Amino acid sequence: MKYTMEIPKPNLLLSIILFFNGILIFGQSKFIINDSVMEPRVRVIIDNDFGGDPDGLFQLAHHLLSPTVEIKGIIGSIQYGNGFYGHPGNAQYSAEKALELLQIMKLDKEFVVLEGINHPLKDTINSNSNSTATLIIEEALKDSVKPLYIVCGAGLTNLANAYLKEPKIADKLILVWIGGTEYEEIASPPPGANKKWEYNSGIDINACKVIFNQSEIPIWQIPRDAYRQALVSYAELATKVKTVGKTGKYLMDCLDDLLKRSNRSLGEAYVLGDSPLVMLTALQSSWERDPSSSKYLIKNAPKVSEENLFAPNKYGREIRVYYDLDNRLMFEDFFAKLALFENN
Repeated sequence: MKYTMEIPKPNLLLSIILFFNGILIFGQSKFIINDSVMEPRVRVIIDNDFGGDPDGLFQLAHHLLSPTVEIKGIIGSIQYGNGFYGHPGNAQYSAEKALELLQIMKLDKEFVVLEGINHPLKDTINSNSNSTATLIIEEALKDSVKPLYIVCGAGLTNLANAYLKEPKIADKLILVWIGGTEYEEIASPPPGANKKWEYNSGIDINACKVIFNQSEIPIWQIPRDAYRQALVSYAELATKVKTVGKTGKYLMDCLDDLLKRSNRSLGEAYVLGDSPLVMLTALQSSWERDPSSSKYLIKNAPKVSEENLFAPNKYGREIRVYYDLDNRLMFEDFFAKLALFENN
């Protein structure tokens, strides 16, 4: 299956690499666990701003090492136009960082990396024709017994665009999204935070409107109060990641770069807030398959607007809102898989 890569011409090397990755058969190798005891149970398309907060790269590495997940594509998406601590905020740089990790792990020939739409949606009506929309639509419309999860650790631009292009995908996938403000009856905003604004949802408000207000796409939401629970100490990362092969060193180099760019102001614990995307899709129970060790409530989908980003809406469809995450399972699984991969 072939997708046209939307990479500017000056970056010819990346264009060639991504093009040839795009014609490979999608599939995930068995990296760490003998395939005689398990096989992929779910399909996943990963969409994240890999050029920003390094938690997206930790999440991508973890997903790549999860044998029950069949990765159907990796999308590098935008963040804010002014970038993140001096790094560009465009989709091209995001795709480059994802590919860089794949190369470190020697997996760049096994997965397709696509550059996402390079700007927020201009409205909630018109769609763009591009490779990410093609990927999402074609995968969603496939006849498969494996559920399809679109996991998003940043904005919702690419999924919203695909939905506008083909609304029939709405009941063919589940969105797992890191983003959104707190629900008043569950949690309060962090000290000093704006209760009407949250980082990931602010990347593309029109995309949030499409997904929450217009579509019927099932949503598993991990809002700010939940993803901030994914807190791990630097000492843990230094002993369980940094010393574990080239992959661990690369991930920690990315985190160290951010800590230095912040003038050493971010403290000694870090939120790997995108890691729940792995736990909720890869680490599901054996029977009555579900991420059973994390807790959620069924809520009505809020109404999204510029004035009140996520306003209560008693008429909204029912969605999952996670509020209590199993950090032990999530992080210990990552540490163990990383060690197995590097020792294999």
